[in-house]
Amino acid sequence: MLRLQFTSMWRTMKKLKNEKELLKKAIALGTAYANTRGVARFEATDSAATKIEYIYRLLVHDKLIQPLPEDQVSQPSMQHKLALWVDRQMAS
Repeated sequence: MLRLQFTSMWRTMKKLKNEKELLKKAIALGTAYANTRGVARFEATDSAATKIEYIYRLLVHDKLIQPLPEDQVSQPSMQHKLALWVDRQMAS
C-alpha cells in the first residue's frame, strides 16, 4: 500500500523541463524573501537541503504555496514545489 501511494504521488507531479535551473532560482528568491522578512539568515555553509526545507516551510506558513500532505513531504517533493513556485512567479 505504501508503494502505491508513493508511485501515485510521482504520477501527479507535473514534469518541468528545466527543474534544476528553476530550483536554483527558487533558492535564491527564497533566501532573499527570508532575509527581507527578517526570519532567517543563511550561511554559506548551510546545505541546499536545509535551505530547501526552510524555504518550503516558510512559504507554506505565509500561505504562498499549498502544503503537501505531511506523509508526502520529502526532499524531491519540496524541490518540485519550489520549482513550481518560481515558475509561476516568473510567469506572472
